[in-house]
Amino acid sequence: MSKLKNTTAQVTGVEYIEDGVSISLHIPATLDYFNGHFHQAPILAGVEQLDWAVKYAKQYLSLADHSVKNVEILKFKLVMTPGMDVVLTLTKKSENKFGFAYSSDRGIHASGRVVTQLL
Repeated sequence: MSKLKNTTAQVTGVEYIEDGVSISLHIPATLDYFNGHFHQAPILAGVEQLDWAVKYAKQYLSLADHSVKNVEILKFKLVMTPGMDVVLTLTKKSENKFGFAYSSDRGIHASGRVVTQLL
């Protein structure tokens, strides 16, 4: 089985906000995640969206020593497709919980809350 190589969105901007951060992302059409995920109309799978939210929360919300314990109120409303520009907003709710939302000029694409625990 081949290993995925191109799996990360391009960060085009970072803005710190009260209790969190807004990260502007460009979703390249060349992401390996699009290969085989609906050939005629590729979309970014929800599991990858959640993975990115956790990855960026660890980086920008000082949660590097945390792992995911639970995911709450997870909603996927609008698909994200190759070439899109989206904003990922991460909000620290407590020492072990953060919220996330992906949005674009089309509206809210996905949102949820992640409960973490120390490694």
